[in-house]
Amino acid sequence: MELRVLQYFLAVAREQSISAAAESLHLSQPALSTQLKAMETELGKQLLIRGTKGSRKVLLTEEGMILRKRAEEILSLVKRTEEEITCSDETIVGDVYIGTGETDIVRLFAQAAKKIQKQYPDIHYHISSGNAEYVLEYLDKGLIDFGLLYSRVDPVKYESIPIPSRDTWGVLMRKDSPLARKESISPEDLWEQPLIISHQKGDDEYLAQWLKRDMAQLNVVATYNLVFNASLLVDEGLGYALCYDKLINTRGCSLCFRPFSPPLEASGFIVWKKYQVFSKAAEAFLACLREMLEAEKES
Repeated sequence: MELRVLQYFLAVAREQSISAAAESLHLSQPALSTQLKAMETELGKQLLIRGTKGSRKVLLTEEGMILRKRAEEILSLVKRTEEEITCSDETIVGDVYIGTGETDIVRLFAQAAKKIQKQYPDIHYHISSGNAEYVLEYLDKGLIDFGLLYSRVDPVKYESIPIPSRDTWGVLMRKDSPLARKESISPEDLWEQPLIISHQKGDDEYLAQWLKRDMAQLNVVATYNLVFNASLLVDEGLGYALCYDKLINTRGCSLCFRPFSPPLEASGFIVWKKYQVFSKAAEAFLACLREMLEAEKES
């Protein structure tokens, strides 16, 4: 399967039309159709559902949707590889890819990027958010250089650096909520309340231990994977969101944050694949992170 034909296939998937894709690719429609049919023959699967006479819209089959996802990953990796190989030996340029959840620890990445920006102005950073499964999947596929996780990983597969700073769990709520009068929130305070919790794998078990209740015993009215969306639910009075501190700016708005009591903190780890061959840009970024974390440890 040629990379060129994968690009043709993605153009059709994007345009949902063979004629429109052919025009964008500067190909004739018959030539593009021939390439696509040859790909389907090679794979032994139908990838596209051609439109009827009344409709020219092209849809993807289930196999076509799988190929679309993989083709995007393959071409992204090819582009990154070409950029890393063609970079000058004298100049450090390129891209650094980071996968992370929502956390104030992302400031550490921003501080490292800022610190080396003057020396290496042509390094660019790409940060994507997702849960732990997303981060590990993208690390394994080579689509990101570093991940930020809140649990230790398999030392046979990954390298990791612990981060000294921690995230503090608590409750995001409206300022006019009954619990807002308290300085901190205990497990008992939440047992009968409508709760909005993260649906990231592992968080429910972590929180259940602190709450001293199984999730099934609690009134969970909604789940979230982006705390900004959870804050909108809170603002509309749906319930109390359990989340990390410092993610929502509560100054001058209708919301406030109260920490858990007893305190509950989460420690993060910067993770990358073992025996990873980094680009020079990623090496420079990692070296800066190590230096900053070492200085923080000694202070």
